[in-house]
Amino acid sequence: MTAEFTPASSAAQKAEFGFELPRPTAAAKARALALLAELRRNYPNAHCELNYASPHELLVATILSAQATDVSVNKATPALFRAFPSPADYARSSPEQIEPFIRSIGLFRSKARSIHAAMTSLVTSFGGNVPQTMQELLTLRGVARKTAGVVLGNAFNINMNVVVDTHVHRLAQRLSLAPAGATVQQTERWLMALFPRDAWCELSHLLIFHGRYTCKARGVQCCQHPVCSDFSQRCELRVSAKPAKSAASKQPSKPSKPTGGKKRPRKESNL
Repeated sequence: MTAEFTPASSAAQKAEFGFELPRPTAAAKARALALLAELRRNYPNAHCELNYASPHELLVATILSAQATDVSVNKATPALFRAFPSPADYARSSPEQIEPFIRSIGLFRSKARSIHAAMTSLVTSFGGNVPQTMQELLTLRGVARKTAGVVLGNAFNINMNVVVDTHVHRLAQRLSLAPAGATVQQTERWLMALFPRDAWCELSHLLIFHGRYTCKARGVQCCQHPVCSDFSQRCELRVSAKPAKSAASKQPSKPSKPTGGKKRPRKESNL
């Protein structure tokens, strides 16, 4: 698969995103819309599973979620948020004072330093408020495009990217939404190009729900799920699920009578 770019919109894309988006075919976009509809049917309540009550709380929770589960973050944040109700409270403290509240989460010392520095920047540079642009969020310690996208999409309903976590990256391969072997960065750009912008934040939640609860990394056979059966062209689970033919199954048998039903065709990708 070779990525193409749209010359007419490249300047606008570079100005807004800092890069050009791939140019998928019309058929690939139609397939993406069909997948989006199927995901919505199966996961109507997909949402951000981090608990928060304000933009700065979501920012803190998302920083904590790096290489950690949402469940572990949600266990730690209630006490943390009570102890530090505002960005100014974090700024007046120290990383060492934050550490005890997040000790149960991996890399807690590094994350405590990131949270303290990020909250201090909110106070000194942004009036105590979480900024609402990708460029400004990326100036905060501990914030990369994934964290910034989570905050913008969920706290402010601003779609600047598709958040690509481990589930989204894995499913983009299984569902043929990005070239084989695509990096996280390449996957993000293909998803942005394939799906409507107003669905970018929702798409991430839908794929995360499918990857977290159905199409897991290993140990499950989800080939009969409608999303997987219709769209998973490169899924390694589909291959491993094929049963080996027994000696009896190799014997010729009488042809079965036609039922009159038609098998639903799988949605082939042609990026």
